[in-house]
Formats: sequence, structure tokens, C-alpha cells
Amino acid sequence: MAPETPAGAPAAAPAFASRDPLSPQFWDERFEKAFTPWDRGGVPQALRDFVARSPGPLATLIPGCGSAYELVFLLDAGWDATAIDFAPQAVARGKAQAGQWAERVVQADFFAWQPQRPLELIHECAFLCAMPPAMWPKIAARWAGLLAPGGRVAGFFFFDQTVKGPPFGIEREALDALMAPYFDCIEDAPVHDSIPIFAGKERWMVWQKR
Repeated sequence: MAPETPAGAPAAAPAFASRDPLSPQFWDERFEKAFTPWDRGGVPQALRDFVARSPGPLATLIPGCGSAYELVFLLDAGWDATAIDFAPQAVARGKAQAGQWAERVVQADFFAWQPQRPLELIHECAFLCAMPPAMWPKIAARWAGLLAPGGRVAGFFFFDQTVKGPPFGIEREALDALMAPYFDCIEDAPVHDSIPIFAGKERWMVWQKR
């Protein structure tokens, strides 16, 4: 998720009024000021590889979609994908980026949104680490609630010991405990094209609902 500065160098943070990542205003301010160090600027290789080896397209949700690069990639590949975000500026950015697929970027609360058809995949891309740790059990339960048995959460998980965030890092043991009530880990691989904010601290993982 490189900030919009040359060579992916971390940008100095502007002054922000909102400090609560549970508020849409927190994210709106950052999009308005073009301070988006979580923005990967494109589709990561691990997702491309996942799609290439999938036996068929999956009904997919991308929560906290931001610029929605992954949405366009999935839709162009013939997948049924929807991207949601609760921050108006993020949705505007996603719609602008999505072009012909703009209607598939929806302003919605992840905890209230309902799919039009059963979901087979939730793509995790800096949504969990954007939320404070107190929210993580609620997120994992919601993932499980949206997916049928056999459905998967696939994406990038940020491992770090962070006092402040976002991004809020998690320990591997804590992630295992978080997912254990609902999911089994079926893929776990290093990430070789991380952006600076996540470099050396993220892994591509796929969790399958029991």
C-alpha cells in the first residue's frame, strides 16, 4: 500500500482532525489529503496467482476496498465481485478507479451489508489491520456469518507488535485463536511484493470455513 509519493517512500503525515479509525471521517480525511500509505497501487501477485489456480470464479466480497484495484481485476477475470467501504471518499476513489465497474463499489457498513447471493470468498486486504484489536472478534465472526461452509477468507495478514495504528499488527498465535472457532488455515506463504508499510511483516493466507 504505497503512499502517493515517488519510489514508494513513506509520506509525512499531515495534520488530521479525526483519530478514530471506526469513523468514516478518519478515512475521508486521509483520502482527501492523499495520505494513503496502505494503498498498494495495483493488484498484488499473490491474488493474481490465487485467481489463476482457482478452478472457477467465486462470488467475492472486498471489504474496506479503498481504491478497488482488486475489484477491477476480479471482474475483468469473470468473477462476481463487490467492493464495499463505509467512507464516502474511499467509495468515490474506488468508483473512479473502477471505471466501467463503478456500480460494483458500494458504500456500506461491513457489519450490516448483505450479499445478493451466497459468498464464496472474502478478500482480506488491510481491512483487519485497519480496525482496532477490540473489533477483531466481531470481524472474524462476521466473516464466518457471510460465508457458507467451505467458503474462504483469502488475503494478506499483517504481523507486528504495534502499540498504535492503523495498521494494527497481530501476533500469529492471536490470529490462530481469532480464527479457530470458524476457520482452518489451508494456505500460508510469504509475500514478496509488499509495499513499505507492510514489508517483511505480512503473509498471504487462506482460511477455509468449516
